[in-house]
Amino acid sequence: MGVPLNQMVRVGAYVVRQHLAGRRRYPLVLMLEPLFRCNLACAGCGKIDYPAAILNQRLSPEECFAAVEECGAPVVAIAGGEPLLHKELPEIAEGILARGKFVYLCTNALLMEKRLDRFRPHKNFAFDVHLDGDQEMHDRSVCQEGVYERAVAAIKAAKAKGFRVCINTTLFDGADPARVADFLDEVKKIGLDGVMISPGYAYERAPDQQHFLNRRKAKELFREIFRRGRGKGWKFNQSALFLDFLAGNQRYRCTPWGKPTRNVFGWQRPCYLLGEGYARTFRELMETTDWDRYGTGNYEKCADCMVHSGYEATAVSDAVAHPLKALRVALRGPRTEGEMAEEIPLENQRPAERVFSRHVEQAMARLAAGKKLADAAD
Repeated sequence: MGVPLNQMVRVGAYVVRQHLAGRRRYPLVLMLEPLFRCNLACAGCGKIDYPAAILNQRLSPEECFAAVEECGAPVVAIAGGEPLLHKELPEIAEGILARGKFVYLCTNALLMEKRLDRFRPHKNFAFDVHLDGDQEMHDRSVCQEGVYERAVAAIKAAKAKGFRVCINTTLFDGADPARVADFLDEVKKIGLDGVMISPGYAYERAPDQQHFLNRRKAKELFREIFRRGRGKGWKFNQSALFLDFLAGNQRYRCTPWGKPTRNVFGWQRPCYLLGEGYARTFRELMETTDWDRYGTGNYEKCADCMVHSGYEATAVSDAVAHPLKALRVALRGPRTEGEMAEEIPLENQRPAERVFSRHVEQAMARLAAGKKLADAAD
């Protein structure tokens, strides 16, 4: 596994404390988005489709630290947008590390090599580079040639300076399992510290709506990939039970509160992938969100989701509750043959609601009101 031992121990102890305290819902990873702006426009991404006034917004270091303390999750993933566009990001990363958290800085790596000197290696810090397969696969995914080569060069430069580096790989319909396996062999040679892999989420506003995997196809794809990985020592920065879930062997329900999101709008309901409203505080998010309205079987937008941001926390909680089961899966690897776990029925799911435009209008109105007050004060 690519998860560091000290992280496994501390996160495991944290989860045990939550269980002993009788808490049903608790955060595991804070998804911190200090900005939405990005220097790529990927066909499968719906995260940057905002007016310029919103893309120009930034969370301050103080707002980021407040979110970390308010949430209390042991792990913080700094995402976006492209976080390295934020001028105060090194200060933000240092401040979060100083608060005893594990930090994963998610990046497309276009600016990474140039800005390495602004960061320092730390046992609890890792760059998490977006890399969706080999050169052709990745450059097609991000809709720009040459990005793969720059990302690999940045990874090698970071490793040479002593940084921990992981990659985040998203797979779509049409992915060739043999080719993905070859890619995982190649990145292993670079000396990566871990791979996070999952099927893409069907963002409703993504330019390309034709290549998202349904759950059955995703399970079959991951079985084929894992079958080719037997004995190769691929290092996944994920729990064994989540990988087993991807292979269709676990019947998990989504736990969206496991990876809550704080961004320039506030605390996003219900999860990192789905913006259906915003809360002013983390407590408000946890206490007033109607969690039963979301997840596969409950909501049309969640029907095919198998992404780590929804299911990794479920797998971790299952591992703590059933350690022998988790150990067996970790030792043998995901099962790639036989019947798959029963799927969650969809006949009672509520239809999708189109809420994006309303949130944008509300955000623009708030920005206009703030500007009016600032102009009046001047």
